[in-house]
Amino acid sequence: MHPFTDFTLNLETFIDDLNRLIADYHQTIDTLLAIEGKTYNNFVRPFDFMEEEMELLFTPLSHMNAVKNSEATQKVYADALPILTEYSTFIGQNLAIYEAFKQIKATEYDKLNIEQRRILDLNILHFELAGAHLDESSKQRLAEINLRKSTLTNDFSQNVLDATNAYEKIITDAADVEGIPESDLENACFEEDGVTKYRFTLQMPSYIAYMTYGPNRAIREELYRAYTTRAPQNGEIIDELMRLRQESAELLGFQNYSEYSLASKMAPDPQSVLKFLNELVDASRPQGEKEIAELRAFAGDIDLQSYDSAYYGEMLKKARYDIDEEEYRPYFEQHSVILGMFTFLESLFGLRFVPQTLELWDEKATAYDIYEGDNLRARVYFDLEARKGKRGGAWMHNFQTHCEDTQGCTHLSSAFVVCNFPPSSETSPSLLRHDDVVTLFHEMGHTLHHLLSRVKEHGVSGVNGVEWDAVEFPSQFLENFAYEPKVLKLFAKHYETAEVLSDEMIAKLIRAKNFQSALFMLRQLEFALFDFELHSHLYQGEEVQHLLDTIRARTALITPPSYNKFQNGFSHIFSGGYSAGYYSYKWAEVLSADAYYAIVDEGVFGSELARKYKEIVLAKGGSQSMQELFVEMMGRECESKNLLRLSGID
Repeated sequence: MHPFTDFTLNLETFIDDLNRLIADYHQTIDTLLAIEGKTYNNFVRPFDFMEEEMELLFTPLSHMNAVKNSEATQKVYADALPILTEYSTFIGQNLAIYEAFKQIKATEYDKLNIEQRRILDLNILHFELAGAHLDESSKQRLAEINLRKSTLTNDFSQNVLDATNAYEKIITDAADVEGIPESDLENACFEEDGVTKYRFTLQMPSYIAYMTYGPNRAIREELYRAYTTRAPQNGEIIDELMRLRQESAELLGFQNYSEYSLASKMAPDPQSVLKFLNELVDASRPQGEKEIAELRAFAGDIDLQSYDSAYYGEMLKKARYDIDEEEYRPYFEQHSVILGMFTFLESLFGLRFVPQTLELWDEKATAYDIYEGDNLRARVYFDLEARKGKRGGAWMHNFQTHCEDTQGCTHLSSAFVVCNFPPSSETSPSLLRHDDVVTLFHEMGHTLHHLLSRVKEHGVSGVNGVEWDAVEFPSQFLENFAYEPKVLKLFAKHYETAEVLSDEMIAKLIRAKNFQSALFMLRQLEFALFDFELHSHLYQGEEVQHLLDTIRARTALITPPSYNKFQNGFSHIFSGGYSAGYYSYKWAEVLSADAYYAIVDEGVFGSELARKYKEIVLAKGGSQSMQELFVEMMGRECESKNLLRLSGID
């Protein structure tokens, strides 16, 4: 058994270390290609395992650049990207390696197991999508495109982060913060020249607090304008990125980037994706229109704008369900939620989480080893609180992957869970909104998908090799349990009195769960349609905004102000992995809703289907198509009706 790799990062030597590793890899590849009788064991497995060593080196840098962003991490990360891109292009376009894979498939395929066949099939597909079969001039152009794209996506992300960090709104009038929850005010409050002031920023906990509870409409608009006009220079980056993506798709024989994107996903073709999304728009819009009419009526005489919807929505929710998010926060103290989630996962999957004392990148970061019975299975790192220099949002980042190396030694998996929850201090704990609890469960679902793999081949273990439009299935599946009464009672305890959240408060939470769910559904569909349509043709300049406006005519029941340049901050598709793939959230949610209701209807604790989910979906990672794994688990095809049931849409 191979021990866990320590989390270490030396910025001063990183570029040298990276160049040295790549030089070693070039030598290894030459040696592998010189083998006369190439087989799966002597060629494919050592080639596949090389990726693990690269991840162990590069992941700490990409992680630190996201959670402790500094000029030093930015520089090293920016310097590393072209080196990594050049190497990955060299591999992806290597005709000799591509031919070796095809030859091994032709001679050995029938003798190999499912995991090994999947490795061959996916690698051959990836070589073709990287242009291994193209002529030299096309390969050269593709290499140039890849290099430029890596720089642009990094610049896009850094621009958003810099703009987010640069803005702050200082409020001195106590009337302008009246009604904002005490815990949010504590985080905003500071003394200057004997005057009490309040600082609100575009960091998520701070921004959401004012947009949801801030009584001054002018300040809400000011914050909203700052948020939706961040990083205007990203407009030019979008144009160049779209040109490069279209050109690369055409070089590879596709009509557009959306077609290219689907070549490695579950969805069969662009028409299927658009039909799926448009049917959901049609199913959601009538209820969405009722929800917005109700909000307008509640808000009264004002001309309801985008920067009003969260504020009046919170008031309406409170009036209709007698639910006040702030009443719940004392019951969701961060540490208690974590431990309760562990208890739930022990009940559902038989997992134990044992805290580890390790020196990590931040004093608030923690690590746990995961056991199944007495068997050590994996390690998980948590970094959950918002701070300056940390990228917004929440994500899972895989570090080590469960696999066997060329010597037959088993390597265990590890991963990071990163969120941006309200920060704790010496005097006050981190109290979460229920939405934060849902986010934590969501990211933990991704994490378990990676950590509980039992696959031996690196390239299809954990989240590796999973179709992008299936990757959200395990995360959405687990987040649904954050509303289950039996699960909530495991951790929803008042941080001062230890009183358990009452049945009445839980019932209110569940009733309120689908408040404005059609509006939320339409917003997600707007993002998905914009992304997929944008990558189906080449849009430039004002055409990008026009496309978004056209889609919003069907999906946005409050028309956003003209200054809203949402696209300039849409990191998922311009600096994340979701280009022509944002629809995946909804595509995967069909699977997650179906599996979730099947387990709930069977009984959450002691569910035989939950055990099957762990042994089939989680344990088998990317070794088979998620379509096959789902049918193996459920004994039937997926039924889409449960997605609308989950959202409370008639």
